[in-house]
Amino acid sequence: MKFDTPATTNPIDQLKVIGKPTDRIEGPLKTSGQAPYAYEQHQAVANQAYGFMVGSAIAKGRISHIDLDAAEAAPGVLAIVTAANAGKLGKGKYNSAPLLAGPEVQHYHQAVALVVAETFEQARAAAQLVKVDYVAAKGEFELANVRDQGVEDDELPDVTHGDFDSAFAAAPVKFDQTYTTPDQSHAMMEPHATLAAWKGDHLTLWTSNQMIAWSVGDVATTLGLPKENVRLISPYIGGGFGGKLFIRADAILAALGARLANRPVKVALARPQMANNTTHRPATIQRIRLGATADGKLSAIAHEGWSGNLKDGKVEVAAQPSQLLYAGENRRVTMRRAPLDLPEGNSMRAPGEAPGLMALEIAMDEMAEQLKLDPIQFRILNDTQVDPVKTERPFSQRRLIECLQTGAEKFGWNQRNATPGSRREGRWLIGMGVAAAFRNNLLLKSGARVRLERDGKVTVETDMTDIGTGSYTIIAQTAAEMMGVNLADVSVHLGDSSFPVSSGSGGQFGGNCSTAGVYAACMKLREAVAGKLGMSGSDIEFTDGQVRAGGKALPLRDAAKNGVIEAEDSIEFADLAKQYQQSTFGAHFVEVAVDAATGEVRVRRMLAVCAAGRILNPKAARSQVIGAMTMGVGAALMEELAVDKRLGFFVNHDLAGYEVPVHADIPHQEVIFLDETDPISSPMKAKGVGELGICGVSAAVANAIYNATGARVRDYPITLDKILDSLPEMI
Repeated sequence: MKFDTPATTNPIDQLKVIGKPTDRIEGPLKTSGQAPYAYEQHQAVANQAYGFMVGSAIAKGRISHIDLDAAEAAPGVLAIVTAANAGKLGKGKYNSAPLLAGPEVQHYHQAVALVVAETFEQARAAAQLVKVDYVAAKGEFELANVRDQGVEDDELPDVTHGDFDSAFAAAPVKFDQTYTTPDQSHAMMEPHATLAAWKGDHLTLWTSNQMIAWSVGDVATTLGLPKENVRLISPYIGGGFGGKLFIRADAILAALGARLANRPVKVALARPQMANNTTHRPATIQRIRLGATADGKLSAIAHEGWSGNLKDGKVEVAAQPSQLLYAGENRRVTMRRAPLDLPEGNSMRAPGEAPGLMALEIAMDEMAEQLKLDPIQFRILNDTQVDPVKTERPFSQRRLIECLQTGAEKFGWNQRNATPGSRREGRWLIGMGVAAAFRNNLLLKSGARVRLERDGKVTVETDMTDIGTGSYTIIAQTAAEMMGVNLADVSVHLGDSSFPVSSGSGGQFGGNCSTAGVYAACMKLREAVAGKLGMSGSDIEFTDGQVRAGGKALPLRDAAKNGVIEAEDSIEFADLAKQYQQSTFGAHFVEVAVDAATGEVRVRRMLAVCAAGRILNPKAARSQVIGAMTMGVGAALMEELAVDKRLGFFVNHDLAGYEVPVHADIPHQEVIFLDETDPISSPMKAKGVGELGICGVSAAVANAIYNATGARVRDYPITLDKILDSLPEMI
């Protein structure tokens, strides 16, 4: 099904199931421990062995020798994989560095070997006996040192519109500041884990992966297999945040270990290995310049971003939000990747927008203060309903102003004192902050297979994944709405590469696109059912287990009494992206209290107002947003992968040293979804929302801290040492 015009008669608009707050249908399995995650596929295949990874002890250089004698003689050891016996390995499309080092080492904890043994404990103990000799090379581990070596990404050319230099020079009010964001870790609950089993030259991987089809391709390329010989199964994922978008070392090592040991092998990366072996959000340096008229109209916008990565890595697109978020006739948006020898930087929840808005939305507050304008008024004044660069392309929906105004009213913004440090409750300085939220709405082809069973129940199959976001439930809701059955009469099967290819889970596109694919398959199934029942006409309805048309009603199950009816289809979005700019919008409001003596920050209240099309399941969507808000607090106040700038690795590579928010850090959170649909986006009239919830949160926290204390911190995280010097005298 191609979708490039708004649907007219749309069964989804019945809203009997879609749009209702619904408990997650897989919830009981997860809360009772019955949902099998990748490492828990104990019954999937017999005679499983265990692998333990050995990671490189240097960040850059070569392996000169590996001594395996002691490890091979250790109890229970079955095989040891190294580059010497792994065979020729290709490099997948989505990897910046090979997933097995040898002889070259490109980053710390890059996999050097895998020890396979009868038990996990034996594999781990033997791994400590592997002796590796290295010839270390000098590496570069600090972004500031190589900023000037940054290069333009061929796929992300500079965005220029008008004449920024002239407009900025002529602007009555100018702003020019630089901000930094640190390296950050995904820190998901479930580690990267895989069980691998071979049957002849066919490989099955039970793995924790967000994008099944992408990863089938990369496994095949890496191992030199035909794609049809690779099967990935990933029904449950314990969090990903982008860290499981691509195949990582656990999957390739498990496959190699299983082949060498002639046994199924399971591998889970130990928590201390994950930060350096897998991907992370790269640090950024961002320079923002704004020029405005005296009454607050932006006339010049420049956002220049730098991030570091390996030589084949991607740039962090932090400057990208400044291309679209605010009006302005003259702008320059540039992004540069500088060469670093740290582990691979790659996608982490809302790549681009999340770190970009950490800077841009502070800059907007700073400029508003220069102009003596309220921060909300300044943002509203510079709203636009068209792409500021491609002005002939309107936004399909853009309700940023309503998000800001609704949030201001609900949060009590009128109680905010614009003078920093003026509100006090005992020893606590109180401040309020705001930031706009923005995340693009991406559209990817997505397919599904739907069956009407003999008993009238519906089965859905698609390789879509559920990373804790509620995919099972919204897909079931979609099928139930389309086929006119109860939610309990729908079975959903996900995360298997033998199913039709979906959009997968990432970029907040999964919910909208995967359900649209199910919609397309259901439309084809409806046609087949109607044909079996001898029904036709534009008034045909599927409701309450019946099919109705022309005054006639027949049970849905009657269509399948002679055998199941199956339909498969996918949604394709034609050239919608050329006709409309599709984005999601929101506003974040935060109230903080800062200890006037110590600089300790406590977040007291948070509100997110989101405009993201039809909300398919408000209960699950709210959970996504408050989780994102929590991550935003972490990014603002504590999260930072500390770099050892001599040896080139992340020092705090576990959950003891890498701090994330805990329950005591997070106060009352409120989420408001504007009542909207976007018929341009998809037949579901929905958009993504899971990443919108993190975009702008950190800046709202930073702006609130400034309002409380007068401390303007431009280098994240905002730790108390960066606040102390700005605190007022104690009274």
